[in-house]
Amino acid sequence: MKLDVPVPGGPCWVELGTSDLAAARRFYAELFGWRCVTDERTEAGCYTVAHLGESAVAALAPRHQESRPVAWSVSFGTSDADVTARMIEEAGGKVLVGPMDVFDTGRFVVAYDPGGAAFQLWQGRTFPGAGLFNAPGSLGWVELLARDGARAVTFYTTVFGWTVGTSEHYTRWGVGGLDFGGMVAEEEGQASGVPPHWLPYFAVADVDASTAAATAAGGVALCRPVSVPDGPRIAVLRDPQGAEFGVYRAEDEP
Repeated sequence: MKLDVPVPGGPCWVELGTSDLAAARRFYAELFGWRCVTDERTEAGCYTVAHLGESAVAALAPRHQESRPVAWSVSFGTSDADVTARMIEEAGGKVLVGPMDVFDTGRFVVAYDPGGAAFQLWQGRTFPGAGLFNAPGSLGWVELLARDGARAVTFYTTVFGWTVGTSEHYTRWGVGGLDFGGMVAEEEGQASGVPPHWLPYFAVADVDASTAAATAAGGVALCRPVSVPDGPRIAVLRDPQGAEFGVYRAEDEP
């Protein structure tokens, strides 16, 4: 993506809700080289921040409820979580959690868009978000799977003011024209059965090698490595606990 720091409206953080924190730490440390540090405060709920060098790049945590799916969540930056939360409701989305303070680090919201895809808001205070993007092991793209593409465009441009472009029939999201993600909209009658969701893509040095490493560690390749015409080389993977994520070759511009 063309963003390299957290900005209002852009993806600023990703976190994994998992059924086995210890196993997830081992899997992603081996795959991406993450150094994971768990917050020991009881009220932090074993929230674990993954680092590359000194830069925070993602978080892992136990699911708060067993009924919730094991999944990665994407957070978008905002300068005012309360105002953006109201805009989400007014635009047809639903706020599930918050706005709420997270210690002194920031203010947090969990929401659904009108199609049912979950996402989060983050109003950074002492913690603005990820300290590294687009480098191997860090976030580099986010992609929405939507049932109704037109409705999704209306919602997200209303709430965040995103710019919208197209490339080979692929919708691209941007902040001020700087692309950070895209959308795959299922055509009527072609529903895959997969619920609408946001999928994070992490940069890697070698997509094929990372796919092999993930599968050797108990993961699954949902989409084997493929080179997108005029785009990056990508793969879509599932970790051993069931969370899905993508990888792309860091030298390629998504």
